[in-house]
Amino acid sequence: MKYVVILGDGMADYPVSALGGKTPLAVAKKPYIDKLAAVSEVGLCTTVPHGMKPGSDVANLSVLGYNPAECYTGRSPLEAASIGINLKDTDVTARANLVALSEEQNFEDKTMLDYSAGEITTEEAKELIDYLGKELNDSVYTLYSGVSYRHCLVIDRGAIAGDLTPPHDITGKKIKEFLPKSASGLKYLDMMKRSFELLKDHPVNAARRKAGKLPANSLWFWGEGTKPVLQSFYERCGIKGGMISAVDLLKGIGKLTGMRVIEVAGATGNYDTDFAGKARACLDALADGLDYVYLHMEAPDECGHHGDLEHKIYSIEQIDSEVVSRIVEGLEARGEEFSILICPDHPTPLSIMTHCSDPVPYLIYRSGRKVKGVKKYDEENAAGTGIVLQSGVELAARFLERDKF
Repeated sequence: MKYVVILGDGMADYPVSALGGKTPLAVAKKPYIDKLAAVSEVGLCTTVPHGMKPGSDVANLSVLGYNPAECYTGRSPLEAASIGINLKDTDVTARANLVALSEEQNFEDKTMLDYSAGEITTEEAKELIDYLGKELNDSVYTLYSGVSYRHCLVIDRGAIAGDLTPPHDITGKKIKEFLPKSASGLKYLDMMKRSFELLKDHPVNAARRKAGKLPANSLWFWGEGTKPVLQSFYERCGIKGGMISAVDLLKGIGKLTGMRVIEVAGATGNYDTDFAGKARACLDALADGLDYVYLHMEAPDECGHHGDLEHKIYSIEQIDSEVVSRIVEGLEARGEEFSILICPDHPTPLSIMTHCSDPVPYLIYRSGRKVKGVKKYDEENAAGTGIVLQSGVELAARFLERDKF
């Protein structure tokens, strides 16, 4: 049996008035997914444990079959693993976004224009982070460059500030009330202020402004954590697993759980990603000895954070036509027995432009074992089945056909 998780990050949503009260999942043209839905188990699952923040870190660990309440130590340590940082037990890490802030004189009066600095390229970002590192790094604080706007700060023998706000939660808002105020957080604030002065006139940003793009003119710290310890996926599940994703978070989870992390040229983490390339990489990995592939696509989530209805629908349609269709047809052509789980990790509703903890619709398809499903895969039809799972760990166990982990 081959297992494939097709994870559309943030794919679920609330009803949208511009769509006549329907969701992007409901209006997107997705004939391949809907064909599976007619003969699959469809229901709702709560992927974020009660009391935990609905981040992609927590939710994806959950769907993979790991209980975040037992193993989660923060988001940035997972990303640090992907970047290749060897953390000490005494290190504290923080995600360091390159963001675009408005340019009022007082830092506190600025507005969060874009948490991704206009989706800055990895090449531009590396130049900026390397420059900041020369100015800001010392024996305690070290910046590491990652992918696009996503970077990492490591603090030797650090302390958790505990009051850091994800920048994607405050797009378009004044930053004053969201700045760190704790004793540990004041160092973050100082570095953020210094980064603005260093970056505002940097040649990379001068070139971006000339090209009509937003400048990456400040660091923003969030997602603190400490070194995690995760059981290997093979030990936990008894099968060989692989991870396909464009983002450091999922790659880090893959590395820390001993999964094969599969790189795909042209994978961007947004709607311009190579969807078909990811599907081909999945099929190749399954043919090359893997039993399970977790295929993560960030695009719907990024569109949700930007309030981009058009491209959220487009991303869902690309997942249908370029990913689901290719994987199903490819495995059928090989005569493989296989199971597919299609779901988001969490909703990222366009109306709030951030994550929420609402249950997500899921679909489990098994080749050769058809069941009575629903006519369309979306939030409403999933709720209508009456099947409600209480955790992502329960969903993972159900998908892999075991009583529990």
